[in-house]
Amino acid sequence: MTTGPTAATRPRNRKQVIVDAAGQVFSERGYHAASMEEIAAVVGISAAALYRHFPNKYALFAECANIMVDKLVAAVDDWGPAAELRDVLVALTRVTVSHRASGGLYRWEARYLEREDRRRLRTKFGHVVGRVTELVRREYPLPDERLRAVAALGVIGSITMHHTSIAQRRTEELLLASATQVVATDPTAVAGTARQVELPAQPVPRTRRAEILAAAIPLFARDGFANVTNAQIAQAVGLAPSAIYRQYPGKVDILVAACLQAAALLEQAVERSLHQATDPRQAVVALAAAYVAYCFEHNALNSVAEAEVAGLPADLQRPVILAQREHIAVWEHQLRTVRPELDSRQARLLVHAGFGVVVEAGRALRWQDAPGHRDAVTALVTGALTL
Repeated sequence: MTTGPTAATRPRNRKQVIVDAAGQVFSERGYHAASMEEIAAVVGISAAALYRHFPNKYALFAECANIMVDKLVAAVDDWGPAAELRDVLVALTRVTVSHRASGGLYRWEARYLEREDRRRLRTKFGHVVGRVTELVRREYPLPDERLRAVAALGVIGSITMHHTSIAQRRTEELLLASATQVVATDPTAVAGTARQVELPAQPVPRTRRAEILAAAIPLFARDGFANVTNAQIAQAVGLAPSAIYRQYPGKVDILVAACLQAAALLEQAVERSLHQATDPRQAVVALAAAYVAYCFEHNALNSVAEAEVAGLPADLQRPVILAQREHIAVWEHQLRTVRPELDSRQARLLVHAGFGVVVEAGRALRWQDAPGHRDAVTALVTGALTL
C-alpha cells in the first residue's frame, strides 16, 4: 500500500540542498547577478518555498559563505596536536574538492558580506591558516612558514576556480602533491628572478575614453562592479554622468574594456618572458615570474578581470574567456614540455594551482611590493607545479 507519490515527500535535508545549490549559483554567476528565483529553479522548488527557509538573498548568501569554512575548521580540528601535516592537508583537500562547485564564492564574492560577517569569516579562515602554519613550522623548518601555509591552501582552493574535469581521486592526489611541495619550498630559492621581469606599462590615458577606464578600474577593485555607479566614475574623472555614455554605452562595457586590457598586458608580459628563456624549465619559471610580477604591478586591474568576468553577459564574456584560455594554453604547453608524464587536464589543474598560490600569497603579503615578495611568491608557484 502506498501513501502517495514520492515527489511530494519533502526531503529532510532540504535546507542543505538549498545551500549547496545557492553556493554553486553564487560562485558561477556572482552574488549580484544571481536571483532567488534562479536558485529556487535549480533546487526544483518555488521561490515562495525558498523564502520560507531564508528571508532574503543576503541571508542565504551569508549561510553559503560560512558552510564551507566551517567544514574546513572541522577538518583541522578533528586532528589533535600530534597530527601530521599530510593528514590535515588530505582532510582539507577532500572537503574542498567535494564542495568544488560552490567554493568559488569565497575567493571573490565574500567581499559583498557585511562587515561583521566578513570579520567572522576571516577569523575562521585565520584559525585554519594558524593550524596549518603550526604543522608546517614543525615539519618543514624553512623561512616564512605562514606564507608557505597560505600558499598551500591556495593550491587546494584553486580547484574551485575552474572547471577542468578529472576523476576526484586523481584531483585530490595532484592537489595534495602540489600543496606538499609548496610547504617544502624555500621562498628564497629564486632570489632576483622576479625583479628581472620587464613588464609592459599600463597605457597612459590620453583620451577621454581611456581616462574613464583608468578611473573605473580602482573603483571596481575596491567596491565591486555592482556597487559602483556611473556617477561615481564620472566624479572621479571630473565629468557629468551623461558624458560617460558618449564613450561607453553602459557600465558593463567599461568592465569589458578593463578585462581586455588586463588580457593584453598579460599577453605582452608572457611574450617577453618566453623570449628570454633558453630551455623548457626556464620557460616555466619565467612564466611564473612574469605572472607574479604582473599581479603585483597591476593588482587592481587583475583583480577586476578575475573577480568580475562571471557577472558579464554571455556574449560579452566570450572574448575575455578566450583570452584567458589562450594564456592557460601557453602554460599548459610549457609545463608538459618539462613534465611529459602529465596529460593536458592534469597540467591545467596544476597551472590553476599556481594561480591559486599567487592569489592567496599575494593577499597574505597585502600585495606590498617589498624586496623579496615577488621572488618568494615565484618560488612557491614553481613549487606548486612540482618542477
